[in-house]
Amino acid sequence: MAKKKELSEELKLLRDRVKEDKAIVGMERVIKALKTGNLSKVFLASNVAEDAKENVEHYTKLANISLVVLGLDNEELGVLCKKNFFISVIGITEE
Repeated sequence: MAKKKELSEELKLLRDRVKEDKAIVGMERVIKALKTGNLSKVFLASNVAEDAKENVEHYTKLANISLVVLGLDNEELGVLCKKNFFISVIGITEE
């Protein structure tokens, strides 16, 4: 029987926000929300494209929002969020 991995605090927060529909998925939508200041935290998958990573880092620094690079790849992040597609970038809205 496979052992169940214990989730970190960031992953628990992310999972809860997705359940509450307080998460924004996708590069374009996250960038737009960063520009308007509607996010409190942004999560990146471990294998996100380098240019996309630099773009998100730039806007999170401008908006003074924390950026978390997860130890999960985009496939695992999609499974964690219970979506049937890969997720590279996800942002959570104000708490």
